[in-house]
Amino acid sequence: MKIRFTAVLAPAVVAAALTASPAFAADAAAGKTVYDKCKTCHAADGSGNPGMAKALNVTLKPLGGAEVQAMSDADLKKVITSGTGKMKPVSTVTGADLDNVVAYVRTLKK
Repeated sequence: MKIRFTAVLAPAVVAAALTASPAFAADAAAGKTVYDKCKTCHAADGSGNPGMAKALNVTLKPLGGAEVQAMSDADLKKVITSGTGKMKPVSTVTGADLDNVVAYVRTLKK
């Protein structure tokens, strides 16, 4: 009986897997809303705020530039949540919001 149950159940499991909804896709439009908090330093277009860079005595990498765009999503998330250089960690951006911000940063590619 156990073998027969497995044989009957297996096709149902495969069919459910094939018809399941697509994997979660990050929402760049929602990420833009979250990114609005980042504009003070990174500018609306991700090019970097020259006044802020001067005040902090740093060079801000353009978010749409090759160096940032070459980073993996995991690396971008780590920079956002852990900070880097003089950039402080942004602990308030987590979960789907973090995925969405990374998706938005990807839209800034030059």
